[in-house]
Amino acid sequence: MTDATTVYVVDDDAGMLESTQWLLESVGLTVQAYADGRQFLDAIGDQQNGCVILDIRMPGLGGLNVQEELQKRGSQLPIIFVSGHADVPIVVRAFKSGAFDFIEKPFNEQLLLDSVQQAVQLHRERNNRPPQPEHATTDLLATLTRRERDVFLPLAQGYTSREIADRLNVSIKTIDLYRARVMKRLGADRLPDVTGLAISAGLVDPLDLRANDRDSETAS
Repeated sequence: MTDATTVYVVDDDAGMLESTQWLLESVGLTVQAYADGRQFLDAIGDQQNGCVILDIRMPGLGGLNVQEELQKRGSQLPIIFVSGHADVPIVVRAFKSGAFDFIEKPFNEQLLLDSVQQAVQLHRERNNRPPQPEHATTDLLATLTRRERDVFLPLAQGYTSREIADRLNVSIKTIDLYRARVMKRLGADRLPDVTGLAISAGLVDPLDLRANDRDSETAS
């Protein structure tokens, strides 16, 4: 982490806000904490490095509304949502709008720290990446072979390797191989990234996702 990297924590629960700030600072991260969404939006500038840990349900401006406002500003800050009310429609809407991660309260501390580290790394890579045209996602998916596409679509919907293997009548090992190739070709490190690409391209209905643990299987 560099001095210019900041983790922004937005939560109306004073105890949760303080404990999260303490946790992040205990591993050497720079943290700015805010008690509500409007305060956060008023305080940050246009050029920021790091990520945002954002509560879903807050008085006034909720987390999804803050996410929408950041998008209008053109912000590329990865957003990690935390919530004790993680019902499926909310999670789907958050990921469809580009959320990096969604963690339920009470959360495992190491899980949050790992997600923050990955989010910050993603933001660094975005900053170092040349601008992409709007059709870049479609072009990227077009690089998949027919067999890779057969694996990509159910993978994006939330099916496991075993379920995909049964559908395609091949071995699980074969599916794992194709899955690794698909994720590498698409530059996706996590399964939610695959889902996000499919939704962006209009290939997957965000309301038809399976309620699996999206990160229960890691890329080979």
